[in-house]
Amino acid sequence: MMMRALRRRINAWYARAGRALPWREPDCGPWGVFLSEVMAQQTPLARVEPIWRDWMQRWPTPAALAAAAPGDAVRAWGRLGYPRRALRLHEAATVMVERHGGDVPTTPAELLALPGVGAYTAAAVACFAFGIPEVVVDTNVRRVLARTVEGKAFPHLTLTRAETDLATRAMPAQRHTESSARDEANVWNVAVMELGALVCVARGPRCEECPVADLCAWNVAGRPAYEGPPRRGQAWHGTDRQVRGEILRRLREEHRPVPLTALDGAGPERAQVLRCLDSLVADGLVEPLGRNRFRLPA
Repeated sequence: MMMRALRRRINAWYARAGRALPWREPDCGPWGVFLSEVMAQQTPLARVEPIWRDWMQRWPTPAALAAAAPGDAVRAWGRLGYPRRALRLHEAATVMVERHGGDVPTTPAELLALPGVGAYTAAAVACFAFGIPEVVVDTNVRRVLARTVEGKAFPHLTLTRAETDLATRAMPAQRHTESSARDEANVWNVAVMELGALVCVARGPRCEECPVADLCAWNVAGRPAYEGPPRRGQAWHGTDRQVRGEILRRLREEHRPVPLTALDGAGPERAQVLRCLDSLVADGLVEPLGRNRFRLPA
């Protein structure tokens, strides 16, 4: 009974409060949905949207991206974060051309076989692009269910089997056999994520705006403090991630090979810069040339 009430209220809230994003529009095809899901991994949607629009204008189909140089994808990725995702998108587009006639594959199993696609992305694309009511579990979903159902301030640090089982129970039982249950499940997947992103946020949750505040076990219990392992934020300044990003920024701004000296100062110490440069070469994000010159992959 509670799960039905949660779905009903959260879905109704989403219908009036959900953000108008281009990949949620009815005329957005599977390729647009696929791009959005890869780009949105660990990245705020406000940062994703302008890059998504640029990519869709430049590469409106998998074939268009596959025909481009991998370095073009890395350059167009900008500072979206985790640039290996740009290479994986290029690789996935190539596989779509080679094995799927230039289309995004339609089944979760085929999606999961694409380069760089994990369980979450495969389920999300199957659901949002093709209407297949897969169980979609991201950080926002886990947090909403931990609070509303389990009465905990936060979910586990990493996804557990119990959390996956809980997310499965939150879906309509007849989602694979009844069209109404399937539609409800597909809306639920995006609605509960949206609630976690906008209202049931990690810090400073806006319970006064929540459509299920009176049903939420955590809120009703007085919002008890988190008692689990420390949840530390990711450091940035001076880390290898920052240095790798600065090296890529310098290479993106040049449309010709750059000498090693042009990368000096990308980090606090030259040894760190060289270590990060080696790791970028190993990841396929940077191509080494003769005479100590480097460029994005051609």
